[in-house]
Amino acid sequence: MDERPVSWWRELPGRNREEVTTVVLHATETPDLETARELAENGDRVCGHLYIDRDGGVHQFVPADRVAAHVRGHNSRSIGIELVNRGRYPDHFHSRFQVPDEEFPAAQVEALKMVLQGLRQEFPALRELVRHSDLDQALVTAADDAGRTVRRRIDPGPRFPWREVKAFWDQSTDASTSGSSPT
Repeated sequence: MDERPVSWWRELPGRNREEVTTVVLHATETPDLETARELAENGDRVCGHLYIDRDGGVHQFVPADRVAAHVRGHNSRSIGIELVNRGRYPDHFHSRFQVPDEEFPAAQVEALKMVLQGLRQEFPALRELVRHSDLDQALVTAADDAGRTVRRRIDPGPRFPWREVKAFWDQSTDASTSGSSPT
């Protein structure tokens, strides 16, 4: 894992690992990892803990024992994982561009599974896996039409292999509670 946290990570509140119960999956909705890092460094200090690039490379932006701002109302008890993916970039709120067309590469999905498995071992209270869109269902005015609304967050999006990843998570949950290891 590439551990190069954002420059301001020390300003974030700390937390006990036992308090972390949830992993929230996101898509960066940026063209690449570099753009996501620039936004995290120079924007509103909103970012996830871990970023997984298309090639499966894992990058830490915020240490997991700090509270990162990645999902409204759920930050203190969650870890945010951002998957590099264009999503709706660059027209996030344009009413005609609400269905992303980029797939999530197999290397990225496999890296995510390995990260989830590692987090399971590191955080004893970790039980929930959710998508950003499950938690943030707010609507905003469409950028191209003031009479229409669009979802504020849809990530990781319809092209994300949710069933596959959720099945992996559920299998590892069952294994961790029964004392056996996942197959």
